[in-house]
Amino acid sequence: MATMNVSLPDAMKDWVEKQVETGQYANASDYVRDLIRMDRKRADAREKLQQMVDDALASGITNYSKEELLERVMGKAEAAVRHKKSA
Repeated sequence: MATMNVSLPDAMKDWVEKQVETGQYANASDYVRDLIRMDRKRADAREKLQQMVDDALASGITNYSKEELLERVMGKAEAAVRHKKSA
């Protein structure tokens, strides 16, 4: 496993240490790895959502505006996330 040193302001360092103290994380590295995993999932979901919007717009099958389509897709994505969190 590679090592990376990161400098944080005191307030952020304190926050990380408090997260570790909750017992949910073994150490600061575990917390940072979890943050990175969550960020990657968000980025993947954002990319997938954008691809869905692009595909829908390119298909020419809808009468919705780009804004209306994005709102509908975002609603479905948020519902999927809520469903996944409740599972």
